[in-house]
Amino acid sequence: MSDAVSATFGQAVATLLCVDDEPNILSALRRTFHPDHYRILTAASGAEGLHLLNSETVDLIISDMRMPEMNGAQFLTRVREAWPDTVRILLTGYADIGSTIEAINQGEIYRYIPKPWDDQEVRLVVRHALERKLLEREKARLEALTQRQNVELQSLNASLEDKVKERTAELNKANEKLKASFITSIKVFSNLTELSEGSRAGHSRRVAALGHRIALAMGLSSTQAQEVMVAGLIHDIGKIGMPESLLAKSAQQMTTEEMSMLRKHPIRGEAALMGLADLRIATTLLRSHHERYDGLGYPDRLSGDAIPLGARILAVANEFDALQIGGLSAKHLSSNDARAFIQHARGTRYDPRVVDAFLALVEGESGPVPRELAIEPSDLLPGMVLSRDLISREGALLLAADFLLDDTLIKQIRDYASTEERNIVVHVRADGTVRT
Repeated sequence: MSDAVSATFGQAVATLLCVDDEPNILSALRRTFHPDHYRILTAASGAEGLHLLNSETVDLIISDMRMPEMNGAQFLTRVREAWPDTVRILLTGYADIGSTIEAINQGEIYRYIPKPWDDQEVRLVVRHALERKLLEREKARLEALTQRQNVELQSLNASLEDKVKERTAELNKANEKLKASFITSIKVFSNLTELSEGSRAGHSRRVAALGHRIALAMGLSSTQAQEVMVAGLIHDIGKIGMPESLLAKSAQQMTTEEMSMLRKHPIRGEAALMGLADLRIATTLLRSHHERYDGLGYPDRLSGDAIPLGARILAVANEFDALQIGGLSAKHLSSNDARAFIQHARGTRYDPRVVDAFLALVEGESGPVPRELAIEPSDLLPGMVLSRDLISREGALLLAADFLLDDTLIKQIRDYASTEERNIVVHVRADGTVRT
């Protein structure tokens, strides 16, 4: 959302309440938010803030931790009890970290901001909080609308069957848009293909990442490279529903009948996604990622430039990873041996130009493996960088390797660990643990 949009709630200006016993802090907060055109209210104590909330509708509260009579934690806890929809943010100094944790637990605070604060960071935190609140409000509105329309549909006469179908289609469309606000279909498809455990876990993500880099190295536009990445994430979706005993075998171990079944997965994947217009290009690449440059691939026996370039890129990325995890042969090849296999098949299985771009990439990556630390979520610090993908118990990607952690992500990781009620180990870089 733009700055102008983030300052409004529908047609009304968003209202912020700043609570602090120091007038200079309140004045500083007013100056900080002046460019955003919020409606700013102030209170010099928690009691004054509560009194004001009885007569004003407030969207977001920023409260200092240290205040006489009623501190910020106590104040925001009472706000949560009486006005749970109001977003709560706490201003706190380093020395207040124990009280801050208590406030987070008792007041269900959205974020805490250390003092002294950075004006731009505070404005960004508030804008994101208001955008989230606006999305939640819209979600509730759409859900209420859906409920009302369901009641209306149930009251229609059976003779109006065509009308019922039309309205049901409208409801389904509204529900799909609602879901799209919170999670993209690409992540869903990718996670579905990553539910299997063992050495195959993470295959689609690795193929997508390598395919994206090869595409950029070959001079494809960012949009074209993104299509390759999307196709990589979903390239094995057609395998869903196939027997696990079949998928556990390498291509060399399969019978003729099993291989015939496996070779249907590009067509199955394309068919499963044909109704999604935004994935039309990606599904074209998905269908052709097992074609060979010499025309001996499947399912359409395409050859040379008749194979979409993105599919030729995916063929290299897919088989480079498959060679290392036992997808093509029972033997797991090393990275160097897999690279040699790709190079040997240049011009037969693979497009020579794609192979050249791939080799230039991987040969430039040789060197020592970065050291890492395995730590618990409670020990994470802002500035740490993930050295491995963070994967859920079901095999879904939560955060990718090389992600820079901040306070928000660390809190989300800790909340996830608490919700799952299991020990989670996070791997971070050890060479300069905290990046500034």
